[in-house]
Amino acid sequence: MGHKVHPNAFRLGVFRPWEANWFANPKDYTKMLHEDLAMRTAILARLRNAGIAKIETERSSNAQLTVTIHTAKPGIVIGKGGSSVDQLREDLEKRFGNRVRISIQEIKQPELDAQLVAENIASQIERRISYKRAMKQAILRTMRSGAKGVRIYCGGRLRGAEMARREWDREGRVPLHTLRADIDFGRATAKTTFGAIGVKCWIYKDQITPKARLPISDGAPIGEAIAPQPEAPIEIAPQPVPEVVEAAQPEPVATAEVAAPAAEPKRARTARPKAEAATATATATAPATAPKPTRTAAKPAAKAKAAEPKAEKAPGQSRAKGAGTPKDKKTTKKADS
Repeated sequence: MGHKVHPNAFRLGVFRPWEANWFANPKDYTKMLHEDLAMRTAILARLRNAGIAKIETERSSNAQLTVTIHTAKPGIVIGKGGSSVDQLREDLEKRFGNRVRISIQEIKQPELDAQLVAENIASQIERRISYKRAMKQAILRTMRSGAKGVRIYCGGRLRGAEMARREWDREGRVPLHTLRADIDFGRATAKTTFGAIGVKCWIYKDQITPKARLPISDGAPIGEAIAPQPEAPIEIAPQPVPEVVEAAQPEPVATAEVAAPAAEPKRARTARPKAEAATATATATAPATAPKPTRTAAKPAAKAKAAEPKAEKAPGQSRAKGAGTPKDKKTTKKADS
């Protein structure tokens, strides 16, 4: 939102030419640019009622300025016997100091020119005609002339309202994003007693087809028609390409063939029989051993061993030190007494 593009400037260089055709040095560019702007304002102010749609300027190398005026009323611009054109030429030459040549181009269908349609609506609003009626009549005339779409905006204090607003009307289609669409844009201002009212107009005429490319003649071969070069060495260029390819191809193929058979027997054929033979010999030679007792089996055996009565020692036996138990000492003392 808010990124508005001027339809005429958006299509400059695609199919719409510039209105000013000249080149200048960097030092003289600003001077010539201001001359063009002042010239346009002077012509539009002098020929306001002539229905001028566009003014084109062209500068030649011999300091001559050519001004082309596109108008719907050439009689007003030319005047009686060309008097008004001569007077305009003299005024421009005195003001800008260059030789001026004026050419007039007539617009045969003013209903298809957006600038003229916008100026017509603005003049009707200035004469206190309803803006809705002016917009609908302009749209009807434009669509009858052969246009494929029209859109008109009017903004300002419409009908003398205290709050400004914008009203618009449309008929047909106006593809603003299509660069090939021939869309003409124009705007004008209606100066009324209660303020200025702006008018904008878009007219979609038709879609421009791109230019067809020139076909190549059938008799001549394609190579000669595009770039004939008889002296260029044709056989030398492709020779080094196959030599490099032939030298590079056998190296990766040879390494792949040598590595593949060496890796397959080690991994698949030799490892598996050895493992099978080792497992077979281990099962044949291993002696049959009793299973180790578990903890649960060992505990009852220990309990049974502890429950057995201890064997009584003989009276003559003694410990390692040769001394008997304390009970034996008491019995020997009583016997001596």
